[in-house]
Amino acid sequence: MEVLKEIVDYGIIGLLVVLSIWAMAVAFERWQFYRRIDISHYPNRQLFEIALTKRLVIIGTVAANAPYIGLLGTVLGIMLTFHTMGTAKTIAVSSIMVGLSLALKATAVGLLVAIPCVVMNNALRRRVTELLTLYNAQHQHG
Repeated sequence: MEVLKEIVDYGIIGLLVVLSIWAMAVAFERWQFYRRIDISHYPNRQLFEIALTKRLVIIGTVAANAPYIGLLGTVLGIMLTFHTMGTAKTIAVSSIMVGLSLALKATAVGLLVAIPCVVMNNALRRRVTELLTLYNAQHQHG
């Protein structure tokens, strides 16, 4: 069961940290792209929209799945705590509470990753909408 503890501590939380860094890098790249984009380089709205939405799915996917990954870590941690309780000759309340609090840290980290990703995803998608509206306004015929 020690392996399970290592999986929760390093695997689940490590995965969440990596996903967070990846989402932040994509968000930064997209924001920089939107700041320097030249609408006139795109011959039609479809190609412009493809360029604008490139890689945004990464941020949305991390935002949607980080809480579940954290919850998986919590479930594994609680399983570990229950296993330890079941195999121990004595039940110490302090060790149970420590085990459960450590298990819950995975959910907390999952939420700490998800919430900023939701905000970034919403802000970037709003910017996409603004740029597409600007494109439409500049390319109206009539």
